[in-house]
Amino acid sequence: MVSVTHNPTPVLLLRGLTREQRHWGDFRPMLAEKLANPLLSLDFAGTGELYQQASPCSISALRQSVRGQLQQQPAFNGKVHLVALSLGGMLAADWALTYPAEVASLTLINSSARPLAPFYQRLRWQNYPALVSLLLLSASQREQRILQLTTVRAYQNPEIVTQWQNWQQQRPVSGANALRQLLAASRFRLTAKPGCPALILSSNGDKLVNPECSVALATFLQASHRQHSWAGHDIALDDPLWLAEQIAQFIG
Repeated sequence: MVSVTHNPTPVLLLRGLTREQRHWGDFRPMLAEKLANPLLSLDFAGTGELYQQASPCSISALRQSVRGQLQQQPAFNGKVHLVALSLGGMLAADWALTYPAEVASLTLINSSARPLAPFYQRLRWQNYPALVSLLLLSASQREQRILQLTTVRAYQNPEIVTQWQNWQQQRPVSGANALRQLLAASRFRLTAKPGCPALILSSNGDKLVNPECSVALATFLQASHRQHSWAGHDIALDDPLWLAEQIAQFIG
């Protein structure tokens, strides 16, 4: 009898605006412990290992910069579970619509899309002054401010602050690339429902994106929606165990 080897579908983690794969922190190994699937994380153009590249100004081009890398991964078997935070969620949704045969499932974390939510919910208007001030800060000050905007507890951890500051020095995201990514996010529209299963995760303490954006996404996608009671925009930092448990339950 010929034995058949089953290759589990890999899970790919996609980060958000100006962030890279190292920013997943402790969440990545926590999720890896709970899944039998290979766990991958890749950077899109302009961030992380690709920080010297120019970020495209469209979600589809950012998505393609990741998809090309995935196709070179030995673990890729033709399908992928996409787990994506914020801007990464837009790449994931676009991917599922453009290449439906490739995407086994979508997990969208604190993400948003036009025309499902207005611009002042997709990026809370109260933060506009703080976001503009980021352009005037030093790199180390900017990373600290980003943590304050995106987390409830993690920004108080000096080890995480120092780590993020070091990563920014090692692989600096240029101001031009940050603006291109912001432009891509602002222009993204979701006008059709992907056919794959989807899970929406959001956090009530999100100071950057209004949680109503996730409510709108869940309604449009007819997807299960689970809310964290206190975490900030970056649930992966504030409560990585909770996030890993939700995703493992959904995919596993």
